Amino acid sequence: MSAQAPDPEREQSASDILGAALGGAARRAGLDPSESASTQKVVWSAIGGWRGILESVLPSLAFVVLFTISPEPLILALGVSVGIAALFTIVRLVQKSPPSAAIGGLVAAAAAAGLALWTGRGQDNFVPGLITNAAYGTAILISALIGWSLIGLAVGFLMGEGTGWRTDRRKRRAFFWLGIAWAALFFARLAVQLPLYLTEQVTALGTLKLIMGLPLFAPLIAVTWLVVRALYPRTPADDARSTA
Repeated sequence: MSAQAPDPEREQSASDILGAALGGAARRAGLDPSESASTQKVVWSAIGGWRGILESVLPSLAFVVLFTISPEPLILALGVSVGIAALFTIVRLVQKSPPSAAIGGLVAAAAAAGLALWTGRGQDNFVPGLITNAAYGTAILISALIGWSLIGLAVGFLMGEGTGWRTDRRKRRAFFWLGIAWAALFFARLAVQLPLYLTEQVTALGTLKLIMGLPLFAPLIAVTWLVVRALYPRTPADDARSTA
């Protein structure tokens, strides 16, 4: 009995759904190539401005500093870290601003703290981040290698061409290399941080997590934006619609 051939309509539908989800997330983060914006503005929007930087950095920074000064009791460093994340979430809710980023940070901080408290090991506060880097890096790398780059799916949805970019050799090559670059970022974090986790170097692990976070994320966002804008040059009609 021969294997059933894949259903092209089902495959297309799945890619559309995934592209819409990725594109929607990119648009909410301020990454919409269809709109006119400077690279600096796009990067600043993607990282959430000063508030986004503080929400991303302060919880981890507080944990690293307090753990370095006083490893015991562990709950002190963990509690302050989670408390800062909770404070950011409360401020967003009070100000009625989009709380998704702060809530995501709070959930991640709480889950990491819960694991560390359960095991009694400070380095386990970084396990979710290690898992995230491995998962994101693997997903992006595989998608690029099989010709269905997650970067391409997101951009295709944002630009209104769906998966049409796959018929353009130039775009496929660009999205392939962008996927490789993003996967390399996540795997580089994993390669540096995992040995520190295994050797229980908590302070070094936390410090390098901060250094390899936004300082590497922002430049790659800028490169991605510039490549996409080069692939999809704006026309006078686009500019007229954006200013209408």
